[in-house]
Amino acid sequence: MLSSKASFEFKPLFETMLLNLRERNAASGGEEMLRLRAYEKLQGLVSQGAVNRTITGGTKKYKGIATRMVVLRGEMKALRAACKQRALAKATRA
Repeated sequence: MLSSKASFEFKPLFETMLLNLRERNAASGGEEMLRLRAYEKLQGLVSQGAVNRTITGGTKKYKGIATRMVVLRGEMKALRAACKQRALAKATRA
């Protein structure tokens, strides 16, 4: 959702994410803990410069920065591949 050009408040963003996770059976119970983790991740993206936070009055809106999101996706893909490779190497040694 953050890859789109629209800005989102946290609550609708979280509700959409939770719905997507439930459709994949990846979220069950513990909604408050999931909300906290999602907020922490969002703040991490803000601090990395991948998401802009706009504060208008008491409303915070978040919007992804497409170029930085692409770079982060590439970095995460490389990290996952390296982790998977280490796990396979460890499994073959065992």
